[in-house]
Amino acid sequence: MNKYPYRQFAATRLFYPIVRYSPDGSLIGHITNTTGQYNLWTVSSRGGFARQLTSYTDNTVRDFGWSPDGRRIALQVDQDGDEFHQIYLLPERGGWAESLTAKMDAQHYLAEFSPCGTRLAYAANDRDPMDMDVVIRDLGTGETIRPLAEGNRFFPISFSPDGLYLLVLDFRGNTDQRIKILDIATGESRDATPDEGVFLPETWAPDGSGFYLRTSFGKEFLGLAFYDLADGNWHWLETPERDIEKVSVSDSGVLVWSVNDNGASKLGGRDLRSNEDLEMPDLPLGVIGGMDISPDGTRLALTLARPTKAANLYEIEIKSGEIKPLSQSMLGGIAPGEMIEPEAVHFPTFDDRKIPAWLYLPAGEGPFPVVLSIHGGPEAQERTQYNYNGMYQYLLSRGFAVLAPNIRGSTGYGLSYQKLIHRDWGGDELRDIEAAARFLRSLDWIDADRIAVFGGSFGGFAVLSALTRLPEYWACGVDIVGPSNLVSFAASVPPHWRPTIKNLVGDPEEDLQMLTERSPITYVDQIRAPLLVIQGAKDPRVVQAESDQMVGRIRENGGTVEYYIDKTEGHGATRRENSIKWIEIVVNFLEAQLTEKDRPSD
Repeated sequence: MNKYPYRQFAATRLFYPIVRYSPDGSLIGHITNTTGQYNLWTVSSRGGFARQLTSYTDNTVRDFGWSPDGRRIALQVDQDGDEFHQIYLLPERGGWAESLTAKMDAQHYLAEFSPCGTRLAYAANDRDPMDMDVVIRDLGTGETIRPLAEGNRFFPISFSPDGLYLLVLDFRGNTDQRIKILDIATGESRDATPDEGVFLPETWAPDGSGFYLRTSFGKEFLGLAFYDLADGNWHWLETPERDIEKVSVSDSGVLVWSVNDNGASKLGGRDLRSNEDLEMPDLPLGVIGGMDISPDGTRLALTLARPTKAANLYEIEIKSGEIKPLSQSMLGGIAPGEMIEPEAVHFPTFDDRKIPAWLYLPAGEGPFPVVLSIHGGPEAQERTQYNYNGMYQYLLSRGFAVLAPNIRGSTGYGLSYQKLIHRDWGGDELRDIEAAARFLRSLDWIDADRIAVFGGSFGGFAVLSALTRLPEYWACGVDIVGPSNLVSFAASVPPHWRPTIKNLVGDPEEDLQMLTERSPITYVDQIRAPLLVIQGAKDPRVVQAESDQMVGRIRENGGTVEYYIDKTEGHGATRRENSIKWIEIVVNFLEAQLTEKDRPSD
């Protein structure tokens, strides 16, 4: 394989996982970093020239929504990755965006326009940073009402077609949500779901008779259900032994959904008028990011990322199954045949579970150095996509293997498996990581002395736990924006996150002893391997102090640690040049630590 520089693998046009048809179906709105930052663009649904509607350099477009007449677009935007999202209004043809919110130390989350287009719904914690209120804004007068502001975390989702009701997500935790139906005229709401479980509202039926939702109520996986507004009950539509992830319904009555099949996306569909299932095209191994069906139900717009190709924007003709690319994401000129797809594997862990993982094997016979990559979340999943903007493919081209497991706490493998991480950070999942290291050592084509551990966010925490508590396994480690001290981490997250963090990780006062015992900083004196730490200075989730204290202690002890602070980014890099720089720093570090020429002789 040719020795391309990392930047050639990272020469990509990245797409944010949101796409939406204009109300007349003629345009597809999407968010991409063509200009170096995520901005809003539109392209004709038949392909052709893409038009840029925003031109931010510091701000990041995170979400958007069309007005019913297609003449205005609402935006959700933050600055320098600080996640203090603000709401703006933009003319359909672009131009200067009008600010609707101006409290820059508060979060605002966009929902959608009302069917008449005169009101906009969003969530905000500007009244109290601990709460998320439902806000309905009159776009003519600027007046707002807050029908749900009861000291909880409420997120508006979707107006009914007649504008009388608003679906609201009552978020209590990653595995604990409710759905409320808000009567806009009276301000009263009623619960549409039981008191306990995962219930995720999706969208209303075109005739307003009810709405679609995803739930794992009484089951392990997220199925698709329908709530009937007339009788106040919901019933199942699809219950595969896998999670349903994306749901979209057309004005004409065509329902489409995607299924997570061990990390890869599959499509399903139904014509609601005839109640007949649709034959949907088979997708290549990959992951759907954003998905939307055209108003007439004939076309499906989506972003699809593959292990060998960055996410691209596509449109599918549902009847014929034709998949048409609307953009070009891979710009580096690397031959597709030089990319390597992963193999699905499993390895045993301490409690006889089989941990699912994706194994990327380079060409040649080995023995190879290997990078154990731990995903963030932790309630997330290692998926079959172009992870870390081509970092895996670059490492493969340099003769490195990659093992990317879905340790306990990962989504996609059932609710019980996901819940195993709750209030157990630094517990049994660390034993899964040890099992992964032992599995790698058992492979004769792996060099057991050249195993690195890598991860970001929760994955960064896992790296620090592995290096400090299992020091005998690792040649080096890379931590990107990972917490090092669970006590200070739990105390420093954004206020409206704190109830969730208490249930997921623990309370910094009530659980002080447990969190101290699980914190990597407690065991920092045991670290042996060189460490690279990357931190965004504006990170609101894992603040810089988390990295500072770990790096400071290692340096006090005379250990080897490299530390890069990006003063213009937050919980990850949003600017293209910064995102490339972060991974360049990572791969340069890994190559320096793991290549045989740099290792000391025996």
